[in-house]
Amino acid sequence: MNIGLFIPCFIDQLNPDTGFSMLTVLKRAQEISRSQMQFDYNPEQTCCGQLAFNSGFRDEAKHLGEKFIRDFRHYDYVVGPSASCIGMVRNYYAQMFYNSALHNENNYLAKKIYEFSDFLVNVLKVKKLGGTFEARVTMHDACSALREYGLKDEPVQLLKNVKGIELIEMKDKDQCCGFGGTFSIKHEAISTAMAEQKVEHALDTGAQYIVSTEASCLMHLQSFINKHNLDIKTLHLADLLAKSLEQIQ
Repeated sequence: MNIGLFIPCFIDQLNPDTGFSMLTVLKRAQEISRSQMQFDYNPEQTCCGQLAFNSGFRDEAKHLGEKFIRDFRHYDYVVGPSASCIGMVRNYYAQMFYNSALHNENNYLAKKIYEFSDFLVNVLKVKKLGGTFEARVTMHDACSALREYGLKDEPVQLLKNVKGIELIEMKDKDQCCGFGGTFSIKHEAISTAMAEQKVEHALDTGAQYIVSTEASCLMHLQSFINKHNLDIKTLHLADLLAKSLEQIQ
């Protein structure tokens, strides 16, 4: 299998280590599943167009989408650490490229692009990576991961199989954190209040880390945490899993 690594612009610019963490985890899963995989990063890749699309700039989003399809069309699978971006490709590209020259290529891409925890659990059939991470964690289920992509309990299945983790469910774990892309800019007061509520629920569990599949949500929550000097941190699922593997590298 030839795997194209999709690193969303948000992660590429602000949290590049998360992309490397995903690759570390995928290589470990390759060993466990004994799959024949080659990993490739296309340096020409850019944004999937989600921000432009959600902000009403549909022509600009379509232009980015055309490039995205061409950048990733030749891979057997495309895997990325953001369900929101991949949900954009799966759900809204069909609308943008319906009955166009890229109609069939887009339909093919939609069937082979995966959020990385979904790829691990449901394609490679790997739920246990063999790592250790001594910490109390709570999971934030991002809106886009649940409602746009349709991610279920795959991240939790992976976390439960990490030795040393105490996974504690927070109240309203599937409620929005308040980021919402440009929503956090246009409606700052509402966005901040939602972040405060989410962090308070996490603190109530006694967790040391808020874990999510979405770097944008984590950035939003970490900003609130930093501003108020709170005793909790955020951590992307890929980063946690990669850290758990350090003792067996």
